[in-house]
Amino acid sequence: MQFPYGLSDFGTLRQEGYWYLDRTDRLPALEQAGRQLVFLRPRRFGKSLLLSMLEHYYDLNRAEQFEALFGNLAIGREPTPLHNQYFVLKWDFSLVAAHGEIGDIEAALHRHLNGRLTQFVADYQCHWTRAIQLHPEDALASFQSVLGAVHATPHKLYLLIDEYDNFANEVLMAARPGSQDRYQTLLQGEGLLKTVFKSIKAAAGGLGLDRVFITGVSPVVMSDMTSGYNVGEDIYLLSQFNDLCGFTEAEVAAVLSQLEGEAQETADAAREGPPADSDWSADRALETMRTFYNGYRFSEDAETSLYNPTLSLYFFKALTTQGHYPRRMLDENLAMDRNKLVYIASLPHGEALLIEALRGDDRVVVPELVQRFGVADVLAAVKDQPFMASLLYFFGILTLAGEGALAKLILRIPNLVARGLYVERLRERWLPAPETREMARQASETLYLQGDLAPLCELIEQSYFSALSNRDYRWSNELLVKFAFLTLLFDDRLYMAVSELETGRGYADLALILRPDMRRFQALDLLLEFKYLSLQDLGLSGAQVREQSRAALAKLPAVAAKLDEAEAQARDYGGTLTQRHGLSDLRAFAVVALGVERLVWRTL
Repeated sequence: MQFPYGLSDFGTLRQEGYWYLDRTDRLPALEQAGRQLVFLRPRRFGKSLLLSMLEHYYDLNRAEQFEALFGNLAIGREPTPLHNQYFVLKWDFSLVAAHGEIGDIEAALHRHLNGRLTQFVADYQCHWTRAIQLHPEDALASFQSVLGAVHATPHKLYLLIDEYDNFANEVLMAARPGSQDRYQTLLQGEGLLKTVFKSIKAAAGGLGLDRVFITGVSPVVMSDMTSGYNVGEDIYLLSQFNDLCGFTEAEVAAVLSQLEGEAQETADAAREGPPADSDWSADRALETMRTFYNGYRFSEDAETSLYNPTLSLYFFKALTTQGHYPRRMLDENLAMDRNKLVYIASLPHGEALLIEALRGDDRVVVPELVQRFGVADVLAAVKDQPFMASLLYFFGILTLAGEGALAKLILRIPNLVARGLYVERLRERWLPAPETREMARQASETLYLQGDLAPLCELIEQSYFSALSNRDYRWSNELLVKFAFLTLLFDDRLYMAVSELETGRGYADLALILRPDMRRFQALDLLLEFKYLSLQDLGLSGAQVREQSRAALAKLPAVAAKLDEAEAQARDYGGTLTQRHGLSDLRAFAVVALGVERLVWRTL
């Protein structure tokens, strides 16, 4: 099986035998949904391939290729009357440089639109009965001339726009001097970008443009354009299009099962004797992918969660080309998502929102998703939790997880890859010194390999508690100590590190379960349960706690009781985890924080 990782051209994919997850059965529903559609999804979620599929399906120049491209797909068995009936024009705003002075950006936009119009005119040369004049310095005039030629034919135009919000994303994430002013110039009054969309709106009023399909990440630009383009129909929250991009678990499981069978056949053919087990199994691979890649829901009414398609293809390709899981579960092509968390963390109360999301107990709740906000709002307005959480939803770093009290929406970190981005960002903010991070790495590896918690606890006491206790929000009980350990121990190269992992009878505070493909390195499976005692509970001052040995502190009645409580929970949860993952040597620890001064622990 060839997997089209990084490939978004539908024609190449189909003609060269790449694996394709059929979504053509949604074409009739898309046609019924409206003539000017706006579809939003996070970066690298398959939007460009979707547009390419639409292009190949509706392009009248590709009518003779229909059977080869679609014949054995769902739509090929029952095509709609509109297939291969349109002139198709495609614009990709990610190809327009969004930096420089306003004149540079406008010139780049004119060049892109004119370049695509020039290619469009050449592609459909045999259909024109009216002369077309392209204006090198005025792409909108070129567009009007093209529309006139289209109107003189029996066919109409289908316009596809990819990454329509590229300009807004550049403004939000790059934070270059003057970028906000340039963006506003493009959209306000008779700004060029606003005028482009006004031209699209006008063209659909009987001038030859019949359908428009627009993709992007967030609704920011649509909000800023207001009357410039107020005819687009938002379909990105509709349940019938929840999995228009993305893979379901059943689809992922079917691929893994087929790959396992192919791997076993190859292995059997290469050796004599009875068949041996493969180096990986479909069941274990599915468990790993579920933890790292699953969890996205894009509609309040959707019942199925989705796997990130780019990350899934990245995983599948590693299995077929390397014979094992990818070493890094986060595809670095998604690294730009870190910038979004950097932005949110920099806002007032933004860091607190990241922590609320990481807690894992569905504390991020909003009345509804905020869908109408402009760049000025994002950059300058007061940011409440619904505002920031909605941004993280559109960025794909939070996702819908159901409804709570009073029909409010629960938002949740979708999976371990996204959780890793949160942890990484908080670690950078809380431990900015490289030498301290290196000490933390060494202490963590001592725990991974030897089960020795002392170096990590000493580091937290000396360097971390003071950094966390001085943050501008209030911690609750053992939350502080749990986050200290989570941010230091998170390592997705080795572990499925999960905070508040459900065990069936409760929630383990922090479980670090080795990835199945990393068990050959002899690292330990770990479970940590945390409790907290304030200095007031102990009846001691900070100085008194610091003076006593760890052994003496552990014998204090209040501390011993908390250690017993944490130990009982760790043993209970550890049994469930051992059975669930088939573990043979789970190392468990009961840890009690004494204020923000000392840590006392017991190894089970």
